[in-house]
Amino acid sequence: MASEEPQNPSPMEPQEGSNKISKKEAAKLERQRRRQEAAAVAAISAVSVEESDPFSGNYDDVALNDLQSKAVSGRKWTEVGSITPELKDQVILIRGRVQTIRPVGKKIAFVVVRERGFTVQCVLTVKVDLVSSQMVKYATSLSKESIVDIEGVVSIPEKPITGSTQQQVEVQISKLYCVNRAVPTLPINIEDAARSEVEIEQALEKGEQLVRVNQDTRLNFRILDIRTPANQGIFRIQCQVENIFRQFLLSEGFVGIHTPKLIAGSSEGGSAVFRLVYKGGVPACLAQSPQLHKQMAICGDFSRVFEIGPVFRAEDSFTHRHLCEFTGLDVEMEIKEHYSEVMDIVDRLFVAMFDSLNENCKKELEAIGKQYPFEPLKYLRKTLRLTFAEGIQMLKEAGVEVDPLGDLNTESERKLGQLVAEKYGTEFYILHKYPQAVRPFYTMPCHDNPSYSNSFDVFIRGEEIISGAQRIHVPEFLEKRAGECGIDVKTISAYIDSFRYGAPPHGGFGVGLERVVMLFCALNNIRKTSLFPRDPQRIAP
Repeated sequence: MASEEPQNPSPMEPQEGSNKISKKEAAKLERQRRRQEAAAVAAISAVSVEESDPFSGNYDDVALNDLQSKAVSGRKWTEVGSITPELKDQVILIRGRVQTIRPVGKKIAFVVVRERGFTVQCVLTVKVDLVSSQMVKYATSLSKESIVDIEGVVSIPEKPITGSTQQQVEVQISKLYCVNRAVPTLPINIEDAARSEVEIEQALEKGEQLVRVNQDTRLNFRILDIRTPANQGIFRIQCQVENIFRQFLLSEGFVGIHTPKLIAGSSEGGSAVFRLVYKGGVPACLAQSPQLHKQMAICGDFSRVFEIGPVFRAEDSFTHRHLCEFTGLDVEMEIKEHYSEVMDIVDRLFVAMFDSLNENCKKELEAIGKQYPFEPLKYLRKTLRLTFAEGIQMLKEAGVEVDPLGDLNTESERKLGQLVAEKYGTEFYILHKYPQAVRPFYTMPCHDNPSYSNSFDVFIRGEEIISGAQRIHVPEFLEKRAGECGIDVKTISAYIDSFRYGAPPHGGFGVGLERVVMLFCALNNIRKTSLFPRDPQRIAP
């Protein structure tokens, strides 16, 4: 009887005769088989992650289709800055940017989320009935500055969280969705851009070196730069300055107007004008101020007007306080008896403004001060007024010689500001009755000395923020002054003619919005308070 043999021998088994293979070859085939099986398992796992993770629906990148205004869910959103201990144990939904991600092993990750300058720490912890390790891995794959939606429960940490603005709370994540991913490598890091000079210097003293983001780099990547808490504070305060300016003047019977920015001739005199060719080859320029047209509005019986709008100066000035385009806050009003009526408005307007900023913008001021430390502005309930001659005398007594009929240079202004602060305890004051020679052609001379004028400047921390005056409303006198200042009367004929139809005595002033914010917050460069600054070397972004 023949011996029994396997009907289907394994390819891995050595066989007799011509089919026999060595043990070495069999082992090689076995290893190959195992590698193929492992690859197949990995491929299946990669394709079916959702099937293998019961909580896969709690995290993912949001599909574009779901972001195309697909539906209104009715969900309630909570702002990061509004997350307080009173929300303990409540489920909230927030949207913000991923500021930092810190994994702790494979089961825990801390995600700091930022919205409008406020931050909160969110914690993702593996839980058998809620969060998977795959979800933690997904969270750690997110790039900084990506926009995410997080749903979670508010909890109270045992100790305050120093790495976020909302230090008394944190969010226990249950759902995490990425709405939009930022590029993996940013041109500047927000942490670096938000760092103060004090921090950098302290690190150097310890032998450490921190990244310092310079001004040009900040402006080249302004979109990232303005995400810092300090910049969020700066531009929210700027908004409030504009709002207070508007609301105060409306309460005083002023009417808001809008004047043209394309005009036929210079509105201020001098050569600092952006010139262009208008339709039909007519020469024109960008308005240096709304000066001429706001006066024309007074002649149109509006009595009191103001405007908030762009102002253009083609100055080749590279100083810390000049721009080629800035936002002007302008006022014009009838005068009943004396130009001090205009200064009265300045006084009450700015005291009200400073009071409101200090009272209602504490968080913003704190954010600015953290990166750019400064002392609160000192000002009086009744604003100090000095004549130009009195200011010159103060400088003279301090050993600074100034032409009594000339203008103050930057150094003299700062010195006078220092002297005023020491003597009167204020960093906000009015200097009036300036020499006529240093004022615009439309400025009314003093009644008792034509060498001086019914004009004034206003200073914050030793730097000028306002220029104002009573205007000349007599057309013949206005023509004479324009000619003396080298202005072609033909280019402003409509302006002068407006006074031929009956014009009341009037005056006003102009304020630079960016300069007010810069000096109130004691910042060292006006480019910090211009969202997208325009100077002689920058016209982008």
